[in-house]
Amino acid sequence: MDINPLDTIESLDDAGTKDRASMRLNMLVAITVAILATFLGICKVKDDNIVQGMQQAQANKLDHWAFYQARNIREEIAKSTLMQLRLAAAGRPPAEQGAYATAIRDYEKVVAEQAGKKAELQQQADQDQKDYDAANFRDDQFDLSDALIAIAISLLAVTALTHQRWLYFAALVPTGFGILMGLAGLLGWSLHPTALIQLLS
Repeated sequence: MDINPLDTIESLDDAGTKDRASMRLNMLVAITVAILATFLGICKVKDDNIVQGMQQAQANKLDHWAFYQARNIREEIAKSTLMQLRLAAAGRPPAEQGAYATAIRDYEKVVAEQAGKKAELQQQADQDQKDYDAANFRDDQFDLSDALIAIAISLLAVTALTHQRWLYFAALVPTGFGILMGLAGLLGWSLHPTALIQLLS
């Protein structure tokens, strides 16, 4: 069997070219994964802080509504006492009504004070809900970014195994959207795919 040296050299050149192309592709995959992992870490720190803020806003809201209910009970008791004092004063002689009038004025102040504090607590609870919703909006952005980057890293892993260049470019699609959503969360952009978030919720 005759071996043509030129054919052997061409075969070696082809194998070397393929090896270099595979190495370049693997290098691109490694750099992309490193960038994505770093970006994911930064987003994770910010997202954890946002989640802590959400938990605090939720706890504050519950506390404010609990205090609201306590104020409401105090107001109702004061109103009930006030009504009893007015009814009792109506049946008393004029000489005794002065003492009732003083007690009635005191309870009217209590009712007004509790109503005012109750309204203030309601405003605080409403603000807590707004704070929670605003933080949840950004948390959704980070959640979507995490999911997209996870998909991208999976595609990059398959790319490294199969050496299919088209898979690398396919992985760049979720990479781009994942980075975009992460930047939206980090920079406070109003970009929010509501329909997709509702589908995943």
